[in-house]
Amino acid sequence: MADEHDIALAVERRRAVRALLSAPLLLATDDDFPLVRRHAEWLKSWFGNFLGYRLVVEAGFARLFKPGLGPGRGRPLLRASGPFTPRMYTYLTLGVAVLLTCPEQVLLSQLIADVRAAAVEAGIALGDAQRPTERRALSAALRQLVSWQALREEQGTVAGYADDDRAEALLTVNRDIVAHLVATPPGRSVTAAEFVGAAAEPGPGGTRHAVRRRLIEQPVVYLDELSAAQRAWLRREQRREERSFLEYAGLQAELRAEGVALLDPDDGLTDVLFPGVGTVAQAALLTITALVEQLRPAPGRLVIGVPVPEHVLDGILADLVDRHARRWAGRYVEDLLLLREAVVALLITMGLLARSAPTVADAESTETIAAERAVDARAARGDSPEGGLVLLAAAARYAASEAVRS
Repeated sequence: MADEHDIALAVERRRAVRALLSAPLLLATDDDFPLVRRHAEWLKSWFGNFLGYRLVVEAGFARLFKPGLGPGRGRPLLRASGPFTPRMYTYLTLGVAVLLTCPEQVLLSQLIADVRAAAVEAGIALGDAQRPTERRALSAALRQLVSWQALREEQGTVAGYADDDRAEALLTVNRDIVAHLVATPPGRSVTAAEFVGAAAEPGPGGTRHAVRRRLIEQPVVYLDELSAAQRAWLRREQRREERSFLEYAGLQAELRAEGVALLDPDDGLTDVLFPGVGTVAQAALLTITALVEQLRPAPGRLVIGVPVPEHVLDGILADLVDRHARRWAGRYVEDLLLLREAVVALLITMGLLARSAPTVADAESTETIAAERAVDARAARGDSPEGGLVLLAAAARYAASEAVRS
């Protein structure tokens, strides 16, 4: 009986860990919220020790504070019609600032006026409130706050403002949730770059927290993106980490010379499934398969990436459109550039392509690199023009045939 209890306890805690990783703001209406409440103290300890994340569990919500990963590694909020735009983020942050001090109940018209006044105070230039694009952006931000239950619609809806600037609604503010929305306060940061850098600091956990966060938040971590100290720690601890990620988060580690990926058999910890459905996902899978077939390097020295000539990618996409035009969405078939941009964006998100840029390994001395078996050449990604595309090692798992080699 004791063994059965231990197994059941481990299963419950793993499910709670996964629920919080998937939804860092977990609401009382979510199925797994009672489980998180039940194991709150253990979860606070585990997230703090293993990842350096802070967890707050209240009667109506649980908030896992996940610091950023640094420049270029953020993931946008996603709506049914696409990702949040910069203007939507502007309104969202202004809205949060206003809701912290506004009355518990507020009219939509007053909230909008307060948001625009806060923008003036902060020196943020907003467009004409009558413009449809501005109304849609503000409406999207308010709908996001409603979905987080930071706002509750008592009468009317915030969605109506997108089409009618005279739309009205009575809203109730949940200040407890509002106060816990911002994961990293700006603090003393003067510029956006300073803020992004400060938010990504691993804190007292140092190297172990920095590497674990990258592993659990990114589709794949390549060794030339890690510092020498991080590579040394990962090489020393990788087997122990493999067991820990499997035991506590249900993630299976794939360890290779080029890097590490954590695979989720349930596909529950990602907001982007790959392979997936739809024109862009299908085109991306067929494109990456063709790129691997044409550009895969011969076995030998470590190769983390190879340059992708523009004509090769364009040729592949043109051929795919010719063959699948009847089944794919017309707007992509008629606009090859649009399809190219969407496919490249998806493959970069999945860690299968990258824009050529200096890596951490590039910045280190030749002596340091030579001393590292895992990264034995600063040209591990080939010689590609700045901003050009690089096909990365994890793409090999989508080869049409031939098993992926370590």
